[in-house]
Amino acid sequence: MSRTLLDHLAYALTVDHDDTVLEDAAIVVEDDRIAAIGPAAAVAQQYRGAAFDRVLDGRRRLALPGLVDAHLHLSEELSGSLFPDNLSTRPWVFNWAKPYYAAVSEEDEYVSALWAGVEMLKTGTTCFLDMGAQNDPAQFALAVERLGLRGITGRHAADRPPAELPAWWTPEMVRHHFYPDADAALRALGGYVERWNGYAGGRLRCWVNIEGKEPCSAELHVGARRLAAELGVGTTYHITSSIEEARVSERRYGVWPLTRLHQLGALGPNLVLAHVVAVQDAEVAYLADSGTKVAFCPGSAFKLAKGAAAIGKYPEMLQAGVTVALGCDGAAAAGSLDLLRQTYLVAGMFKDARLDADLVPARQAIRLATIEGAKALLWDDEIGSLEVGKKADLILFDLDQPEWVPLHDPVQALVYAADAASISTVLVDGRVVMDDRRVLTVDEAALREEVQRRAREIATRAGLTRGTIPTRTTLYD
Repeated sequence: MSRTLLDHLAYALTVDHDDTVLEDAAIVVEDDRIAAIGPAAAVAQQYRGAAFDRVLDGRRRLALPGLVDAHLHLSEELSGSLFPDNLSTRPWVFNWAKPYYAAVSEEDEYVSALWAGVEMLKTGTTCFLDMGAQNDPAQFALAVERLGLRGITGRHAADRPPAELPAWWTPEMVRHHFYPDADAALRALGGYVERWNGYAGGRLRCWVNIEGKEPCSAELHVGARRLAAELGVGTTYHITSSIEEARVSERRYGVWPLTRLHQLGALGPNLVLAHVVAVQDAEVAYLADSGTKVAFCPGSAFKLAKGAAAIGKYPEMLQAGVTVALGCDGAAAAGSLDLLRQTYLVAGMFKDARLDADLVPARQAIRLATIEGAKALLWDDEIGSLEVGKKADLILFDLDQPEWVPLHDPVQALVYAADAASISTVLVDGRVVMDDRRVLTVDEAALREEVQRRAREIATRAGLTRGTIPTRTTLYD
């Protein structure tokens, strides 16, 4: 057995049921789990005479559970700063993201996942829910194993191409994106779950993930959740991510997207819906009653003009008991995989939009990025808080950095002042994977060069550098 002591931590934010904050704390990690946590003196008494394989000095350090990103796109990591910043959601997806994803090879996806993992570790994320690979998810599984991360992936799937293809879509691209029908998609997705779920010593899980929205049939929306339940896993997809999408649904089906899912029987406790911006009052109850989870992505809402601050009902969801977690979305959608930035956004945006300073306090913002994320990922029995018996996924902040000084309330300082650059150490599964801000599992310098080269090549293959792709669309309208 390997035993590690994190000693005399200035603070430990446990994010347990009572949001306990410990001062002068200690944590003992045995193999991959937390064996003890409490005041340093009490832990020292408990382990008097015990030998430790490693002792980490916790003075001037704050410990927090590893952040859990409930919605991101590993395939998108090499697209950072490529797409214009005057795109709303629908042209972003149909005009730019579709050609980009079609140009991403398996080798590109492996490098993309590695670089996304580096960014996540450096910004404190230790577990994620990825929307799925554009190719075989094997590359993501291998990247997670190498990085030492924890996460969930799958195969991105859709089955309903538009009736008329845009001029910049190719038949090859359509074949790459769309399965012939829902049955074919579900057969493939089930096979990937059987192959990859539980990989990397259990750090990788595989779900029945689909794209959602108009590119997926009703049969695929309903079938994905049912198949996931049969396989004992979850599913996730995008839905009602803009008011435009809601209006299209109302014209076509007479109801908004969430109501349609409710009518189809598609909602349920093993489903994570991404974005969920355009929501009617009655639909909040559908989410709560069904146990459906929500992954809210403030960064992409801001960048893509989704309207989350104007029309979003996330405070109402929280009040109704809906599990709401935070996601970064993707590099082209939001700009980064810094989940700590999302906590700052969610803690402030509704206060400002509704002129109500009581909404989403700092304590709650931290929970949305940790334990609520773990609940969304159906993993809260093992991660999301610092408690005895849970996996040792945790991050340490350097309190000597300027943004932490002076320090009165560590919870407020974390949300409103802290920068991810002050994260010094990251442990996943009890293993130190970043130390002194150096990721220990990859050669960052060499990987950085490869990322830049592949990013240029993908953009060229996708035709996104010609300046001819429009910034508006009527696709699926």
